[in-house]
Amino acid sequence: MVMNYLRHLSVIATFTLFSFVQMQAQDYQSAIGLRMGSPVSVSYKTFLSETNALEAFVSFRSNTISRSLGGHKWSYIGIGAAYQVHAPLEIQGLDGLYWYYGAGGSIYFWNYNDAFFDDYGNMSLGIQGYLGLDYKFDGAPINMSVDWVPSFFINGYITGFGANYGAFSVRYTF
Repeated sequence: MVMNYLRHLSVIATFTLFSFVQMQAQDYQSAIGLRMGSPVSVSYKTFLSETNALEAFVSFRSNTISRSLGGHKWSYIGIGAAYQVHAPLEIQGLDGLYWYYGAGGSIYFWNYNDAFFDDYGNMSLGIQGYLGLDYKFDGAPINMSVDWVPSFFINGYITGFGANYGAFSVRYTF
């Protein structure tokens, strides 16, 4: 289900990016905004050089199933950062569209409360890869990006490889 959501989100984001072919894009130094995907996060991205960027994020997620039905509640807070390398995507009439790749790490602090068992919490460490598209609108302080973020979780609530992570991001640039 999450994978289908991300596929649809990627198609919509790509279509949206390419529907603005007439607009000129320009570079930006830093941006802050939302990464709307898995997980939903507040994101800050800044360029360290012309092609290299650092992106940091903070996320929160929670889920509750009715305790009267024997359910549970879990939540987590995530903190992470990624180093990304950007390169122009050469499409005639569309300046400023970049593709990027990179790697990063994250730490998630989670809590699980069950109606029948003890409550517990822990932390998960993750290693992520990044592959995406990035676009800045000319004359407007808006940046959009879409990416796929395959992740490997070392320990904690989730362990192992997950290919269903990524996001569509909208940021204010400055």
